[in-house]
This record gives sequence, structure tokens and C-alpha cells, in this order.
Amino acid sequence: MRWRGRRMSDNVEDQTGSGGGMGFPMGGGRLPIGGKGGMGCGTLVIVIVLALVFGVDPMQLLGGLSQQGGVPTQQQAPSATPGEGQGCERSDLHRFSCTVLADTEDTWNKIFKQSGQDYPEPTLVFYAGQGQSGCGTAQSATGPFYCPADQKIYIDTSFFDQLEKQLGAGGDFAQAYVIAHEVGHHVQTITGLSNELRQQQARVSKAEGNALQVKMELQADCYAGLWARTVQQQLEPGDIEEALTAANAIGDDRLQRQSQGYVVPDSFTHGTSAQRMAWFKRGYETGDPNRCDTFSAREL
Repeated sequence: MRWRGRRMSDNVEDQTGSGGGMGFPMGGGRLPIGGKGGMGCGTLVIVIVLALVFGVDPMQLLGGLSQQGGVPTQQQAPSATPGEGQGCERSDLHRFSCTVLADTEDTWNKIFKQSGQDYPEPTLVFYAGQGQSGCGTAQSATGPFYCPADQKIYIDTSFFDQLEKQLGAGGDFAQAYVIAHEVGHHVQTITGLSNELRQQQARVSKAEGNALQVKMELQADCYAGLWARTVQQQLEPGDIEEALTAANAIGDDRLQRQSQGYVVPDSFTHGTSAQRMAWFKRGYETGDPNRCDTFSAREL
């Protein structure tokens, strides 16, 4: 992706070096794992990372949502250095992340303006090893995630090395897909869809709740594809393939088969590899947020 020399977002905070925290509070909605032979700690970490980054809504794992589907209560986060792209200059990867965030701002500001609405831009928070969010403690093992309580995206950029080395999903556009997906969750939050989903999940069975979560995640994939269409002039050969490779690598069916040797469709919370790729492509090919309505789609 051609990104150098372009605008970086000012909606950035830097917690790098702040450390602290009380450990990662695991709540409901865990990604089903296991199997006869069990699994090693390394595999467990990978699965949990991918559950947060590309699948399970972080509030389920962070334990910040009540059993009744209520709105999470924001926890006090440590002071971070806010505004003016703080942290963007730490490395090329940080600069790239800030540039991608700026691109998503342009995309969603335009879409919201067409509807006569303002787009409240999310904040990107960099941390290393451990940090604090409005949803609780953030740790590098959990990967990037969006916190609805403070409307911020949390990233330890070392995760992208894991994405490439452990799952073969390398390339800068695979990283851009991660960020754009999390921004998609922000859009769902500020439009009220996330809260509506939680209320619906509180009234149905676990399997039905998982099916609703799949629709949520696939819509975020579609939104990521929509964003990719808006930056077509900046794309290089192979960029879209990098995003699709990442989407394929983190499908529920593939992850479960790798970790436990079989799949349990009722436990899916992400969508299959085929679904994730298909919805990213739908967003990319149409550029229309209305075509990202996974909740009305018959194929789901």
C-alpha cells in the first residue's frame, strides 16, 4: 500500500511504557477450544488473540458487559499522551497504522455526512506489553481490540509479527485490514447496533447468540472491505490478496480444525473462512454500507 507522505491521524494516544495492570480479565464468550489431545499454551494464545482481533466482541472477553446485555461501564485508564499523533513516529509500523486510521476517518466522515450526520472518530491507543483501556487491562497476547466503553482501539504492534509468522498472514494490507475491522466495530457502536445486539443476545440461547455475533463480525469485515475500496488509488498489486489471506486464516472453521481437529458450527462467533472472505469482498466490490447488512442476508 502506498502510504508514505500522507496524512496521519491526530486521534492517537501513546501508553507505551506505562505498563501496569492487574492481568487480563477473561469473561464470557470464549472461543471454544480443546480436543482429546488438548493444546499447548502457544496454540491457546494464538486462538485467544485471533478471537479478539477478528472475532469475538472484546467486551465478551473483557468481562465488561453484564449478563443482561447492558452497556459496559468505563473503567479508569492510566494517563496517556493524547492528540497530535502521539506515538505515530515510533516506527514505520506506527506511522502506517496512523495513516490507515486517517484513511478510515476520511471514509466514514464522508459516509456519515451523506446521511446528514457527524462521525465521532475513534482514538487509536498504542501500548507495549500491557496497557489499560476503559474495558480493563490490555495485554499483548490479546491482540488489537476495540473498547466500546471509551470508543478506542488498542494495539500492541508486535501482534503483527505474530500474524505473519504464526499464521502466514503477512503484508501491510493484512495489518490495515485489522485496523479497518476494528473501526467497523466503532461504527456499529456509535450507530447503536452493538447495544441492540447485546440486548437480543440476552433473550436467546447461546447458539443463537453466537449466530448473532457472527453477523456482527462479518459486517465489520464488510466495512473493512468498503474502506479498502475508498483507497483503491493507494493500493499496490497483492494488497487485496493480503487482506483475503488474513480473513481466510482466522475463520472459525479453520482455527477450530487447527486447534482441536474438528469444528463445532454452533460455537462459531467469527464466521467461516469463506464467509469472512466473501463479506470483505462484498464491501470492496460494492462500496455501499447498505450492502453490509449481514443481519438481513439470507445466506447467513
